[in-house]
Amino acid sequence: MGKHAYIFPGQGSQFSGMGKSLYDTNETAKEMFEKGNDILGFCISDIMFSGSDEDLKQTKVTQPAVFLHSVILYKTIPNVKPDMVAGHSLGEFSALVANEVLSFEDGLKLVSVRSKAMQKACEVNPSTMAAVLGLDDKRVEEICASIKDEVVVAANYNCPGQIVISGSNKGIEEACVLMKTAGAKRALVLPVGGAFHSSLMEPAKEELTIAIEAAHFNKPLCPVYQNVVAGAVTNPEEIKRNLIQQLTGAVRWTQSIQAMIADGATHFTEVGPGKVLQGLVQKINKEMQVDGIN
Repeated sequence: MGKHAYIFPGQGSQFSGMGKSLYDTNETAKEMFEKGNDILGFCISDIMFSGSDEDLKQTKVTQPAVFLHSVILYKTIPNVKPDMVAGHSLGEFSALVANEVLSFEDGLKLVSVRSKAMQKACEVNPSTMAAVLGLDDKRVEEICASIKDEVVVAANYNCPGQIVISGSNKGIEEACVLMKTAGAKRALVLPVGGAFHSSLMEPAKEELTIAIEAAHFNKPLCPVYQNVVAGAVTNPEEIKRNLIQQLTGAVRWTQSIQAMIADGATHFTEVGPGKVLQGLVQKINKEMQVDGIN
């Protein structure tokens, strides 16, 4: 018997109407949404259920929205027992709540602090991200390193041949030209508010560090494969450190999935909005059994 991994999506999988049927049909879900509104101090469920794509795109709304959808969905699955969990960027917080490292309340509070701090950092440093398709990791890293006087780094290793780079507006523009010259199929600037997972998020790190240090982290029920180390972690102190580093460090998703497979995973279930991670797992290893609950 192979192991069953549960994976949780990050920013970018939100959609208008997300979570509405859960709210309407499940008493536990309804209570959790109401509690979420209280904790955040605004009615995020209204924005999720009937807001426009534009409303949902603000970082301070997107992150709690995706977190709430994933975690509430997870809590409504009967008798779920993961052998391992992982989350993509923001999704790591959902994975930690699913794994009982963090309580629902603490998880949401941390996501709220993170999203506001990131939004502020974006306003301080106008910056962006771009998806690079069809180049190998090493080549992408070399091109990023070749750009002087600008911040440009590989931020998300999503699957082989798909990397997201992150940096200053000027740096990303320059990198896209160089990537295409080097033979990338596409180098496409993404509609995001800033350079996530780069040193330009440093101003947000301080606030998040204080909040994470103050929160209570339990021992996980099963290993969590964290973005920055791409390996299994079970020590609460280590989980904290990696979660702080994640803000300015790369999301090593390809490497995390490969580590989970090496440790016996054969079945991946994505919990939350969209199907992005299911697609990535299949591109990383098409032998895997992949499904989703959304």
